[in-house]
Amino acid sequence: DLSNGSEAVNLGKPVNTEKDDFAFTFNEAKKVGFLSSNRGGNDDIFAVNPICGVDVMIVVTDAKTGAILANASVSILDDKKNVIATEMSNDKGEVKYRVECDRPYVVQASKDGYEGNSFAVTSSKGPTAKVDAALQPIDVIVTETEIILKPIYFEYDKSNITQEGAFELDKLVQVMKNNDKMVILAKSHTDNRGTDKYNLRLSDRRAKATAQYIISKGIDASRISAKGMGELEPKVDCGAACTEEQHAQNRRSEFLIVK
Repeated sequence: DLSNGSEAVNLGKPVNTEKDDFAFTFNEAKKVGFLSSNRGGNDDIFAVNPICGVDVMIVVTDAKTGAILANASVSILDDKKNVIATEMSNDKGEVKYRVECDRPYVVQASKDGYEGNSFAVTSSKGPTAKVDAALQPIDVIVTETEIILKPIYFEYDKSNITQEGAFELDKLVQVMKNNDKMVILAKSHTDNRGTDKYNLRLSDRRAKATAQYIISKGIDASRISAKGMGELEPKVDCGAACTEEQHAQNRRSEFLIVK
């Protein structure tokens, strides 16, 4: 529809080809179209189904001040958590993506100095949608001996870093980037349920996975070491009479400042 004065746009294959595509017609009532083309070697009639797309505008801001955040990394994921594309926000804090109608998407935004976060893009027919991606500034408690984060939880019997754990570890990464001489020891602890040997191995895997995540974010491996303590150093020494709350306090990660 060029009635509004806009210019025609070549959409490329398979919509427009280098062959002779002509005599396009579209039935508005039935939402179906036809065109003639020799793209198959002969002049044939092809059915045309309309493309429905939504232009999603993401605006990244500081959640506390409302300030625009340029150069933030913004990814869009489909409903199977596959990353479709990643771009940096412009000087207006904006990133624009074209997605399909009637499908849900998720936007992930991150920037140094801020907690990464995810934002839902609800399914719609568009033509536009806006996502306000407000990121919280990283606020970390740093004592003389320790960097204190929220608890880093793991799935039962697993050592992979969850998305929630990654958000917390990103805070540690930021502190280490701001203090390039800082050296950290990551210690992982379990509660006292299960055998000593099993808990020691599990906590060691978790501690090493934590350190590897930190290294993957650009921190030199010489600045972070990892040690699994199992149930050797409980925060609450409650023995066989631990409550669920005490067990939870003992299942913890610590980030000690070595240097």
